[in-house]
Amino acid sequence: MDSFLPIIVAAVAAGSIVLIAVAVSSGRSTDPVQARLSQLGTMQARTLEELELQQPFVDRTLRPLATRLSGLSRRFTSSTLTDRTEKRLAQAGHPGEVRVQEWMGIKVIAAAVGGLVFFLIFWLLLGTGVLLAIVLGAVGVIVGYMAPDFWLGRRVRSRQKLIVLQLPDVLDLITISVRAGLGFDAALGKVVEKMKGPLPDEFRRALAEVRMGKARREALRDIIPRTDVQPLTNFISAVIQAEQLGVSISKVLQVQSEQLRIDRRQRAEEMAQKAPIKMLFPLVGCIFPTLFIVILGPAIILLINGLGGVNQ
Repeated sequence: MDSFLPIIVAAVAAGSIVLIAVAVSSGRSTDPVQARLSQLGTMQARTLEELELQQPFVDRTLRPLATRLSGLSRRFTSSTLTDRTEKRLAQAGHPGEVRVQEWMGIKVIAAAVGGLVFFLIFWLLLGTGVLLAIVLGAVGVIVGYMAPDFWLGRRVRSRQKLIVLQLPDVLDLITISVRAGLGFDAALGKVVEKMKGPLPDEFRRALAEVRMGKARREALRDIIPRTDVQPLTNFISAVIQAEQLGVSISKVLQVQSEQLRIDRRQRAEEMAQKAPIKMLFPLVGCIFPTLFIVILGPAIILLINGLGGVNQ
C-alpha cells in the first residue's frame, strides 16, 4: 500500500489542476435566464434544490468557493491591482464570465494547489527532506498564484491578435454598407449579424448600450480600454472626430479602410521576411543533420573500412 501512496497523491494533485483549468476556461454556452425559463416551462413542479443541482459542477462548487476566498486575497491586494485585473479581464473578453472577485479566489486556489503539488512531489516522489520540501512548496505557492495571470495575458494577446486580423474585413463591410445607404449604426448591425469574433462582439455590446440610451461616441469610446488595439483605437477616434466635426462618415471610412489594407500588406511582408530566420532553427536542428548522415555516412564508412585495412 505504501508503494501506491505517491501515485495516489500525484493523481489527486493532477485532478485538482484539471478542475482549476476547467473553472477558468469554462463558459456558459447558453443564456442562463433562457435556460431557467425553458426548465420552468418543461417541468413546473420542481424545487429550487433540483434546479440548482442541474447547474454545472463549476457553477455549483468552484465559483462559490472562489468568491469566498476572494476576501482573503483582497486583504493583500491594492485597489490599483484590482483595477488592472478588471481591465485585463475585460481585454480577455471575460472568459467564463469570471468577475474580479472570482478571479482573485481562483488565484488563491491555484496558489494552494501549487504549493501542495510541489510539496508532495519533492517530499514523496523525489524523497527530499521535509524542510526542503516546505521551501519548494512555498515556491509552488508563488508559481500557482502567478500562473492564472500568465494564462490571462496569453488570452489577452490572442484576442488582440484576432481583433487586428478581423478589423480590415469588418471595416470593408461597414464601408460597403454605408455606401449602400445604411447609417453607421445599421452598418454596425450588419457586422454583428454577418460576422463572428471578438470585434463583432464588442460592436454588439456598443449597439446594446446605444439602445439603452448611451451616446454613440461614448459607447464607441468605451471599446478602446476593453481592447487596447492601436488600429481599432485610430478607427474609433476618426469616427468620433468625424461625427463631432460633421465630416462625411463615408469618406472617413474609405480612408481608414485603405490605410488598414496598407497596414495588413505591410504585416504580411514583415512576416514573409521573418520566415527565413524562423526556418533556420528547424533546418539546422533537424534537416541538416539528416542530410549530413545521408550524404557523408557512406563516405565515413568507406573511410573507416579503408583505415582498418591499412592497419591490418
